[in-house]
Amino acid sequence: MATEHAQQSQGHNGHSRRRFLAATGGAAAGVVGGGTMGALGAAGSAAAASSGKRVAVLGGGVSGLSAAHELAERGYEVTVYEYYDALGGKARSMDVPGTGTGGREPLPGEHGFRFFPGFYRNLPDTMRRIPFPGNANGVHGNLRSGTEALFAHASGRPDLHFPLRRATTPPAPGDLTPSWIRDQILSVLDLATHLPADEAAYFAGRLLVHLTSCDARREGQWEKVAWWDFIRAGEMSREYQVLLGIGQTRNLVATRAEIASTRTVGRVIIEALLLWGLLGRGMDGDADIDRVLNAPTSEAWIDPWEAHLRSRGVEFVLGTEVREVVYDGGRVTGVRVAARDGGRQRTITADHYVSALPVEHARVTWGPALRAVDPQFGRCDALKTDWMTGVMFYLRTPTPVVHGHINCLDSPWAVTGIGQSQFWDVRDFSRDYGDGQAHECLSTIISEWDKPGILYGKTARECTKEEIVAELWAQMKDGLNDSGKTTLRDEDRLGWFMDPAVTGLGGPDPRNREQLLIHPTGTLYNRPSAKTAVPNFFLAGDYVRTDVDLATMEGANESARRAVNALLDADDSGAERCHIWELFRPPEMEPLKRVDEVRYRLGLPNTFDLG
Repeated sequence: MATEHAQQSQGHNGHSRRRFLAATGGAAAGVVGGGTMGALGAAGSAAAASSGKRVAVLGGGVSGLSAAHELAERGYEVTVYEYYDALGGKARSMDVPGTGTGGREPLPGEHGFRFFPGFYRNLPDTMRRIPFPGNANGVHGNLRSGTEALFAHASGRPDLHFPLRRATTPPAPGDLTPSWIRDQILSVLDLATHLPADEAAYFAGRLLVHLTSCDARREGQWEKVAWWDFIRAGEMSREYQVLLGIGQTRNLVATRAEIASTRTVGRVIIEALLLWGLLGRGMDGDADIDRVLNAPTSEAWIDPWEAHLRSRGVEFVLGTEVREVVYDGGRVTGVRVAARDGGRQRTITADHYVSALPVEHARVTWGPALRAVDPQFGRCDALKTDWMTGVMFYLRTPTPVVHGHINCLDSPWAVTGIGQSQFWDVRDFSRDYGDGQAHECLSTIISEWDKPGILYGKTARECTKEEIVAELWAQMKDGLNDSGKTTLRDEDRLGWFMDPAVTGLGGPDPRNREQLLIHPTGTLYNRPSAKTAVPNFFLAGDYVRTDVDLATMEGANESARRAVNALLDADDSGAERCHIWELFRPPEMEPLKRVDEVRYRLGLPNTFDLG
């Protein structure tokens, strides 16, 4: 069993494939019964298969694999170049080295828990097209619903439990009026929170303002206003600030409420995730609000995806660092790459290139000549990233806490977590992983790395790994072990794991190679489109402008679809374009948005904006 110290991967070999390969055999190359090919029918596939065009996809994360998937289905010859020795990017799981004994797999680690909100529709469509033995809907069948969320308070203050099941009797179309919505919001806040009545009423009013704001106001006004200011959090109670300000931004998208764009927070987190999610509108079929996988991410999703793509002819070149995109004569003529460990540099060539690297790694590969062609490359320099990385705790005792996610509202490091083994119904944790002692993987995430903790008075960036683990455990206990209950016990803790992408902790220059795009005000204006001014060069990644407008796996998948469609247009291809699902827009709100559009043009506030 892993002892109580850092378990750090040396080779970045993200996961073991033994169980997956033994279980699937050659099945992954087949077509899953009941699955679909999405936008591409058999005729389109036949038409595209003769293209013979070669595409280099730079990056093997969710956006890169999504692009490869869509291109391979349309007959393109695709090669994916990936920095690590495993695919999946921040979404992958990885082995904790040296922890598997007695024929068990090593303990599973990860960058941070993955969850798949019900409003995701592009990514679930792709997941349905990834075969998985015994699942009619491919790896999509490995999703499980979280039915509740716990907002845990420290210092003995009452915790908040929220059921996350969608409404069994959603409102009829004619019932969805501003007054009805306002009443529903007030009802939820009254039953599930301890907010003063006047603050709850004010917040409900602010949501109505955003719900009825036209697109022009959202992009021209609310994109420039921080969420904190929009809801006037600075003038409200601490409960209001923590629950409706910090808890909706820092804990979910690693952006501080004081700077987070109102357009992004209001449109994606409040509307799509919570409001329409609870009402069951604009969802992925009959999905609930919160879903997670039924096994470690790579076992349940990434490994089958890789196998399926290989069966479609996709090639993968791992351990490869992209150094420079070479531009000459109006086109990209090649990409300079090298082995990750600093080997000899070489140039790869293709007919088309899709850059699917995270923005902090992509923009350093764009030289002056390429940047001069399209100003959106330069605007990407203004995009911000921040740390949002997790620690896995391996426990002797199953510790579900709640059937869903935990949000420690009062934790200075904005800690969230989930007990994973309760959802892994196809696994017996102690039988399948480690040395048989661990029965739980409590996956936690630190979203705030720049505020002092409660043990050492240091920020997470200033701590050593061991100090981070002790501090994080203390903050979890502070939120969960109160009011006479003891949820987390020190004697239950067997070991821990942190993503090896985080290095140099406790020293003068801590690094995190896997950061997350954040969304301060004005971010929208700097996000590039998937199509560039270079006819054979396209962008994919969660920083690319999409309808989702949030750094998510859904945004990464949507951006890849947009990149592939732009590539098909540039190629004058007869293949069917990728279908793109946009966020749900309730038709009942459209008349009010049209009124607001007129008011915005006249310089007037929204009808419901009372200041």
